[in-house]
Formats: sequence, C-alpha cells, structure tokens
Amino acid sequence: MTTTLLGGLSPRQFLEEYWQKKPLLVRQALPGFTGVVSREELFDLACDPDVESRWVRHDGDTWEVEHGPQRRSRLRGKRTPWTVLVQGLNLWVPDGDELLHRFDFIPQARLDDLMVSYAVDGGGVGPHFDNYDVFLLQGIGKRRWRIGDQKDHSLVEGAPLRILKDFRPTHDWILEPGDLLYLPPHWAHDGIAVGECTTYSIGFRTPTAQELGVEFLGWMQERVCLDSVYADPDLAPQENSGQIPEAMVDQVAAMLRAIRWDRGMVADFLGEYLTEPKPHVFFDPPDEPLSAARFARQVGKAGYRLDARSVLLFRDGRFFLNGEAVEVPAAESDTLAQLAHHRRLPPGTAFSPALLALLHDWYRAGFGHPQEA
Repeated sequence: MTTTLLGGLSPRQFLEEYWQKKPLLVRQALPGFTGVVSREELFDLACDPDVESRWVRHDGDTWEVEHGPQRRSRLRGKRTPWTVLVQGLNLWVPDGDELLHRFDFIPQARLDDLMVSYAVDGGGVGPHFDNYDVFLLQGIGKRRWRIGDQKDHSLVEGAPLRILKDFRPTHDWILEPGDLLYLPPHWAHDGIAVGECTTYSIGFRTPTAQELGVEFLGWMQERVCLDSVYADPDLAPQENSGQIPEAMVDQVAAMLRAIRWDRGMVADFLGEYLTEPKPHVFFDPPDEPLSAARFARQVGKAGYRLDARSVLLFRDGRFFLNGEAVEVPAAESDTLAQLAHHRRLPPGTAFSPALLALLHDWYRAGFGHPQEA
C-alpha cells in the first residue's frame, strides 16, 4: 500500500507537504524488505558489459572511480572502503521493475530508474547533492545518512566525484532494512555503510532548460517548413563589402519569426522525448514469435504486459511508445491508458481484433509480451 510506503501519508498529502519541499524519513516503509537481488546477482550485473555500473573506492580524502564492466577481483577488496553501483536495475530484474513502479504516485513521465548500491563497511560516494528527487530504500544491512539543506554547494576540485567541499549536516539517521528516506533536490547528503549493506535509489528525471531547448529544437528541425527565399531586389551599394547589411539582418529575422509552435507540439515533443530509450537500451524481439492466433489465445488466457524497457505515455488521446508517436484506434484509448498506468492488461480484458493486432506488433518488436499462464 502506498500509505505504508509513505508512513501513513496519502500520495496527495506527501505531494503537498514534502515533494520538493523537505525530507521524509519512514521507518519500515516496506517491512521485511531486504532487496530484489542477492549480492552475487548484483555482482553478476556489475560485471555485465551491457549493464551500466560504477565502482567507487576511497582512502581518506582520495577517491577512485571506475566505470563498468567490473572485474570480479575488484569486488572482493577489503583493505579500503568501496561501493559498487548498478544503474537501471529495473531493466534487468522483474522484481526491480515492480519496485520502481510502486512509486507511480509520481507521474511516470518523471520516473527515471532504479539504482542499487552495494557497499562494504565504511563505503559510500561521499557528501554530495543531486539535482533530482530521490527515494533511498534500505536493503540488507544498515547505512548512516547525514543530510543538510546547505546553500554552499562548492565542490572539491579535481575529485572524480561531485564531493562537497564543506559538508554541514543537520540530521543524522541510521536506516535499517525496509526504511525509506525521501530527499528533495539539492539537499546535501552522505550515506556511509555500517557493515555490509545495499541501498535502492528511486530517481526522477530533471532535464535542464538547456537540454530541453536543444532537444526541442532538434525535434522541430524535422517539422519546420519555411518556404520563402532570401531576396534583396532593393540592394544598395555599401562602403565596406565585408559588413553584413542591416537589411539582411532584418529580413532573416523576419523569416525566422515564421517558426511557430504551440502547446500541442510541445506535448508531442515531450511524448517522444520522455519515452526515448536510453542509448544502452535495446529490445529483444522473440526468436520464434507466436502467430496472431496463438498470441490472441495466450493474451486472452493470461493477459499482456509491457517489457520493462518500454515506456508508454499518453496525452489527449495521443500515445507515445519508446520514442515514437503510435497510432491507436480511438475505441482502444481507455484500455491503452490502463496499460500505460498499470503496465499490464489482465485476462478478461476486452481484447478487440484491432487491439490484438496492435499488441501483436509490439510483441514482435520486443516492446511487450503475453503473460505466462
């Protein structure tokens, strides 16, 4: 239940009182939780070249960072504190995907990924701040969190990580398995393992205005059609031929003012931009896909689910899947909106021929799968 996850708060109360305002510590948000992967499974993922990972070791004020794939020998060190972090756990572990989507009381358009960190005693990534919201859920072991809402975000020069130069915590807690800590953006924090431990981080997307602007202009490039041609029939001689004429600046400025966009175009851009798979994400179409008839029987019997790598969003009847707008029969909009929300359709859903054809196409591309009976 979301209210248990949020310490008795409803999603509305949490959003109104805490979201991007102040931290929230919830003891036993998930009673009995010890993680969704074992230590060995986590190490296997860290050593996989297809999985994004980092290894961090520190010795006093000296920090060392190595990007994956990791070496098994590196994950046995005991002399100095170290941690290994695996990004996108939700893409590789079904239970990780389930855990990530327990936080769907925040729009999926904001949801990023599930990261897990494993640390030996004393391990961590140093005092730092993030530009995004994060929920920190304790798996095995204990981790000490010190946090503070400081204005000084000066960083240690030359460090391979964004380490705060002058960390001044105001709260100090030890989290145990199942405890949850929410931190708004820019809150300084430092998590140090107390013995062996794992922490699961649910992070959210916070693109900068610069990033959005660049991406939107790139998206607009394919949609702008300016049919005028530069012309200067009234061209007059000028004293220096190297000077750009004022009339040219005025005319080009007028031509560029013809570039227009509206709210609907912004929504379409966001639909494609927010569902675009990350560069390291690839889909696996089935080697021997079910025929349309067998697919229909399987889906009718057991239901259908989106692949963990798929992102399906919608607005005003427009649907976007994995970076592209998709044509959806109007009669199926409500059903597909439920698929976007729950990421699965249960058996007993009214699977019309049009809907089955669409879902079969997605299945053949690796975007979704029939549920197992």
